[in-house]
Amino acid sequence: MDDMSKYFELFKKDHFAVENGLELIRIEPGYAEARMYIEQRHMNGYGTVQGGAMFTLADYAFAAAANSKGFVTVSCGSSISFFRPPKGECIIAKATEVSGGRTLSTYNVDIFDGEGKLVARMTGNGYTKRDEPIFANNRG
Repeated sequence: MDDMSKYFELFKKDHFAVENGLELIRIEPGYAEARMYIEQRHMNGYGTVQGGAMFTLADYAFAAAANSKGFVTVSCGSSISFFRPPKGECIIAKATEVSGGRTLSTYNVDIFDGEGKLVARMTGNGYTKRDEPIFANNRG
């Protein structure tokens, strides 16, 4: 099993993400993509995808990208902007590292709909625990 395969296995253990239909589809150092097929449970009262569902997808992609460098990284802040309701059967979040220092990092997470249109952007800030390797002890 290569190093990136270990990350896929680790993120399959994210029960909240799995229970909400999120799937990690790509991961490499400083980058990740996650997908969510739009289901009734993701809809708000207006019949569009609930903002919290989109934020959860973005946060999942951010977590995968930020933790892909080998050390536990936790969120220390994030914000999201919504541009338009998504269309199509799924949304995809693409997390890209903007800056990465020894302990602090920033990621942009763009969310695209099934038509390839940008529907939201989240900016996430991470704090990396350099004394805590991601696969230490019983984590992976």
